[in-house]
Amino acid sequence: MAKITLVDDDENIVTSVSLALESHGHTVKAYYDGASGLAALENEPPDLAILDVKMPRMDGMEVLRRLRRTSDMPVIILTSKDEEIDEILGFNLGADDYMHKPFSQRLLIERVKAVLRRAGVEGEEPAPAAPGAEGSRAIKRGKLTLDPARHDCLWEGKPVKLTVTEFLLLQSLAQRPGFVKSRDNLMDAAYDDQVYVDDRTIDSHIKRMRKKFRDVDPEFDAIETLYGVGYRYRET
Repeated sequence: MAKITLVDDDENIVTSVSLALESHGHTVKAYYDGASGLAALENEPPDLAILDVKMPRMDGMEVLRRLRRTSDMPVIILTSKDEEIDEILGFNLGADDYMHKPFSQRLLIERVKAVLRRAGVEGEEPAPAAPGAEGSRAIKRGKLTLDPARHDCLWEGKPVKLTVTEFLLLQSLAQRPGFVKSRDNLMDAAYDDQVYVDDRTIDSHIKRMRKKFRDVDPEFDAIETLYGVGYRYRET
């Protein structure tokens, strides 16, 4: 169904995760250190990457940091349960989801399915949206153009590379400019019901998204924060 690259130095985890994913029809390529994993991700981009945090030669956060310079592919981070800072850093760097070790294979499969669904990957090709379905049409709001079918984002005609989660958050805000979206509203728009994230996760994605737009336009201010309430898109 999907091409998945797994990067983890624990042979037992690699074996068990690979078997679980392959049993659901996915193709898995595994690498045991960050440097090899990054090279593979750049040379043969998969539909999804699963990265462990602690690895030799290059840790998972550095792999993600370098990957995000050129790619918006979906990424799931594997982190130890007592390392909350990994979650925060991972989301700041553009991770789409995280899982605590140890984890059940069933939960992993559900998380993978959720991220792939949000990315529009349900097989070799993205599943087409139904004609007239909400969210399937291009959105134009002032200087912003969003094309959900192609996962394209333009600001003043210039491309802005967004991750799946960032794109869904911006789409939710831009669909109703001027209306405030609470963090709970945005969670519902960007995540499946079985995936729980906290307020800091949404804030991290918004912060990273703003930086990407300001790299294109230093005056970008279309996403407004209403402290204690949420966010809204201001059409410019």
